[in-house]
Parts: sequence; structure tokens; C-alpha cells
Amino acid sequence: MGADSEPQNQNSAVELAASESSSGTLAGRRSVIKSTLIGIACTMAQIVNSTNTSAISVTLPTLAKELNIPEVKLNWIASAGPLGCFLIMFGRICDLYGRKKPFLFGSLWMAVFTLAVTFATNDITMDILRGLQGLGRAAMMPAAVGILSDTFKSPQARRKAFTAFSAGQPVGTALGTVVGGAMTQLTKQSWRSPFYLIAGLSLATLVLGLYAIEEDFPAIEMDRRIDWIGLVLISAGLLLVVFVLSQGETAPEQWKTPYIIALLFVGIGFLVAFFFWQRYLEGKYDTKTSSPWCSPPLMRVSLWTRAGGRVAVTFIITLLTWCALYSWLYWAQLYYQSYIGLAPLVTVIRLLPAYITGVIYNVILTILMSRVPFALLMVSGNVLTAIASLLFAVIDPKAVYWAFGFPAAILAPAGGGFAYACSMIYLTKVARPHEQSMVGAVVQTMTQLGTSLGVTVSTVIFDQVTRHQTIVQETSPGLDSYKAAQWTTLTFAALAALLALIAFRGVEVVEHKRDDCDMESGESASSTINGSGE
Repeated sequence: MGADSEPQNQNSAVELAASESSSGTLAGRRSVIKSTLIGIACTMAQIVNSTNTSAISVTLPTLAKELNIPEVKLNWIASAGPLGCFLIMFGRICDLYGRKKPFLFGSLWMAVFTLAVTFATNDITMDILRGLQGLGRAAMMPAAVGILSDTFKSPQARRKAFTAFSAGQPVGTALGTVVGGAMTQLTKQSWRSPFYLIAGLSLATLVLGLYAIEEDFPAIEMDRRIDWIGLVLISAGLLLVVFVLSQGETAPEQWKTPYIIALLFVGIGFLVAFFFWQRYLEGKYDTKTSSPWCSPPLMRVSLWTRAGGRVAVTFIITLLTWCALYSWLYWAQLYYQSYIGLAPLVTVIRLLPAYITGVIYNVILTILMSRVPFALLMVSGNVLTAIASLLFAVIDPKAVYWAFGFPAAILAPAGGGFAYACSMIYLTKVARPHEQSMVGAVVQTMTQLGTSLGVTVSTVIFDQVTRHQTIVQETSPGLDSYKAAQWTTLTFAALAALLALIAFRGVEVVEHKRDDCDMESGESASSTINGSGE
């Protein structure tokens, strides 16, 4: 751009230097114990988020029975809690004004409205309160990513921090599923008990964050206005898309229902409009064409094109990985409970190895990440998840658990464990200091969309096979439908592995030593990953 762009580049360089200098000074004074507590606080946020998502699936049958909620209305209750329509907004707020306050706000908000859920007496109240719960998650998660990125600068420390953060997912899933299921079945409070647990974990996160997390330094930007038009577009678009994905199969005419079709097109339209609006604002902002009506973009579209487009590919791989992982878990649970007829707690026990190995994979990743090429980690994780799906796609109901179920449970979490931590470390390396929380917000949005999209697409396949299945010979009724759903899950994992193989070919070990990056394009930041230079 000419001379007009030089002041902006200089300001950005000053901002980077100030950010690095202040954080480096803090890091020099920070004790190991304090750093550990910061990491635990952020990981607790991940655990709260994952527990909240998984616990509802265990409590839904009991909750529906007690509150007389029809089955067709249960999907939205499950989807509303982790709804991420405000993730992008909070990502921007965290990057502009600091991360500690949004983190504490999200923890407190989650505790209050999780406790409020226990007072719900009907489906409408439950829907509203679960949606409000999601606002707390939207504040906590981007803030946690930014805090980790600011706190842990050395390669070894950052690897440990983000793999621990990633390990919070299987830990939370285990708490929500195993402990939540046991509490629902064995306590007088029934389905309310897991929500008491989540509220307690949220309060513990609040207290720990209040003590451990340091006051951060907001980005030094001349214009801190929020793009409210972009916020409305992205929030409404994500809300409608997630609603359609959760309700499409249960609508009166399923996907042919007029309001489902209309809302899907409107939601996609909002997302497309958001993209073009952000690109317009970014162009205006970069050329310093001042206008009282044009604020800085909520999310820079150019972020997706960094590192030769690898950032966008990383987001897509995250989406596909979560499509595969949660679809596998969803259909494995249904296979055990609905097809085999196992009790919920027996099903939980059969899936317990998945939660344990989910943590183990992150421990292994801490060791491998500094030694094994990035592409190999991304590909191998999704290949192992694909093998787990394959085992259920060819499963023999008469076979012992150890033949199909156990190895599948051992392998399935590899995709999420490897892909999530690797993606976060790669993206926080490529992103600028004042984009760290936004990167976390986009990743969390991808995981939420992936969870909804994967289950929805596999459910459509399941229903189609069920309708067209007329003669069953050697297999029991319905088995082909469950197998078809798992073939769909395998496809998601295979696509993620293929994308990783193509996009990250030649990318070697991920390193984190931050060097002088080109503040206009962000390209040289990505080039510090061995072999990633274009």
C-alpha cells in the first residue's frame, strides 16, 4: 500500500514490541507455581465446557420424563448450551480489552445460569436457560486461549500448556458422562445433580482465575469500536444454522419442512454477508479511509488466508475432526443402548477407555510434538479415528467387546487429541498477538459446528438406510443403519486426514520461537514453522 500504510505498520510493530516486552517482563517474574495455576485455571474452563456438553446427553431421558418434554424438543436443549454464536464477539473483546475480565465473567455467568437450570420446570424455560449458559462458554473459551498464549512463550511451556488444555476435553467428557450418569441415576436430585457439579466447577474456575491470572495488557489500538453489524450477522447466522442442524431431522416434514429450508438459507445468507462485510471493513481500515460508520472488522478475513491458506485449512480440519469424533461417540452410545439394549451405566463403562486414552494421547503429544512432523501428527490422529469408525462399521453384534468395541474406544479420541492441540499451537503461532483470542473463538466455533454437522449428516444417512431397508437376512433389524452412520463418520475422519496430508506436506516440527514478523501480512510468522515457507 504506499506511504499511508507505513504508520499503521509502525503502530503494529510498536504494539507487538510492547506486548512482547510487557509479557516477557511478567514471565521473568512469574513463579513456576503461578504459571501452573494459570494453566490449571484455563484447563478448568475447558473441563467445564466439555462437562456441560456431555452431561446433558446422559440426563436427557430422565429430564424429559420428569418435565414431560416431547422427544422432538430434546435436540434443541442439547444444542443450546454449547451454542457458540457469541464466540467471535468475545474473541474480539478479549483481544481489544484484555482476557482476564471476560474469563472471570464467563465463569461467574456459567455458574449462575447452570444453577438456574436446576429450577426449570418446562422445556421453554430449559431452552432459555441453556442458551444463556452458552454465553458464559463464549466468554471463557477465547479468553482462555489468549491467556495461555500470553503466559507461555517458550516452546516447551506452550506445548505443555496447550496439550493440558486439550486434555481438559476428555476429562470433562468423562466427568459429564460417567460421573453425571451415576449422579443422575443414584441421587435424589436426579438430572439436576450434574448441573450442581458443573456450577461447582465453574465457581472453582472463577476463584482460581481470580487469584492466578494476572492483569493483562489490552491491545494498543487507536480504534476500539466493536463492529455491531458484523456481530449481528455472525451471531444470527450461526444461531440459525445450528438450530436447523439440530431440528432438521425432527421437524414435521424433516428437511422438507418449509421453515427449516427458509431458516437454512437465511442463516447461510447471514454468514455470507458477514464474510463480505468483514472484507469491506478490512479494506477500509487498512487503507485508513476513516468513517464514523465503519468500525474495524470483527474478524479479519485475511486471517484465513495466512500461511498460504493453511489457516483456513486448519479450521476446516478442526470442523471435520469434530464431525468424526462426536458422530462416532453418538452412534456408539446409541448402538450399545438402543440396538444391544445395554443399561446407560454399562454403556458408559464400555466407552470409558475412550476418555482415559483421550488424556493419554495428549500426554504422548507433549513428547512427540517437538520431534514428529506436524503433518504426520494431524494425519495419524484422524486415521486412528477413522479406524475406530471402521470397526463399528463392520461390527459383529455377537462378537465379544474386546474384538470391536474396546479397540475402537482406544483409537477414537486420537483425532480430537492430536488435531485440537496441534491446531491451537499452529494457529497461535501464525496469529498476531492481538488476534490470539479470536483464533480461539474461531476454533471453538468450528468444534461446535462440527459436533452439530457430524451428528446431523450421519443421522440423515441413518434414517435413509432405515427407510429403504426392506429385507434383513443375516443381520438383525437396524444394524445396517448403525453401520451406515459409522461409515459416514469414517468419511469425515478420512477427509480431515487427506486435507492435512495435502496442505501440510513438507511442514516439519512446530516451533514457537517468535521472530520479527511482517505485521502487514503475517506471512513470516507462519514461516517460522520448519518447511512452511511458500
